Amino acid sequence: MTVRILAAGDQFVRTDLLADALHQELGNDIDVSTLELQWPVEPFGRIAEVDEASGSEEQMIEALQDVRICVTQMAPLTERILAACPDLELFAVGRGGPVNANIEAAARHGVTVTCAPGRNAVATSEHTVAMMMAAARRIPNTHSELMGGVWRGDYYQYDQVGVELEGSCVGLVGYGAIGKRVARILKGFGATVLVYDPYIRADAVTDVDELVGLDELLNRSQVVSLHARLTKDNAGMIGTKEIAAMPSGSIIVNCARGGLLDYDAVCDALESGHLFGAAFDVFPEEPIPVGSRLLATPGIVMTPHLACGFVRLVAGFLQRSVAVLLPRSRRTGCR
Repeated sequence: MTVRILAAGDQFVRTDLLADALHQELGNDIDVSTLELQWPVEPFGRIAEVDEASGSEEQMIEALQDVRICVTQMAPLTERILAACPDLELFAVGRGGPVNANIEAAARHGVTVTCAPGRNAVATSEHTVAMMMAAARRIPNTHSELMGGVWRGDYYQYDQVGVELEGSCVGLVGYGAIGKRVARILKGFGATVLVYDPYIRADAVTDVDELVGLDELLNRSQVVSLHARLTKDNAGMIGTKEIAAMPSGSIIVNCARGGLLDYDAVCDALESGHLFGAAFDVFPEEPIPVGSRLLATPGIVMTPHLACGFVRLVAGFLQRSVAVLLPRSRRTGCR
């Protein structure tokens, strides 16, 4: 029996790449239909009860009729979709976490949901360190001023030059696939690396100087970088009190999730001079709304959620996604 598979791609992880990978791994005895989603041209968002999804329930219900396997990055999987698509057996999400899928509902409907932890670790870790350096050395600001014909000699003043990573204490909140790579890069710069992660044992860390509590990490770190997955337990974990505990003139970086951090508190600390700089790739609301303080507060470096990955990483993501569906396909009689 020919297996029907939906490749629901987007304009980053393209549908044709998904379809080609499926045929390379599973041969030609599969029927691959396609659905083109509009992310990242159109921002992802909440669809029914799931987050960070692209497309609509109606699109998915139509596309999943008679489909047993769906491979995607951004398509939603909701209670309504599951109820309307009884043939679906496997929903393979090519992201670090399947936030666009209702895991509990999938389990009730007998649908396996898989993801690809660490798929974007290289891109996000490199982007994180680039953001640290950009904020520490005011690279975007000075570039813009030079392009406008302005030479700012005051940037040479002692308190305006910024920190060097070598010899600095950098605190990482979270030590998953991304945090581990960031730690490795920072050790190459000669930084002292502290890590806070309540789920990691001391004997499981490498390229780290100390595993510490959050309070100690904040008190000691000239640079704090967030690498935790957003949950109901850690939402808003860094706010006014935590930022006040950081050393004067320090930097905070967030390339994880906007919900981990109180951005108004960061703006307050930058305006008061307590923080030297901040760098963000993720935000509480995306795109950033017109009139946001983030667009007017000095000392902030921002990129539009670019740290999630680059085109050269797509092949690795596809291999992981296809690998997780192979055993399931064979167990259910696919051939």
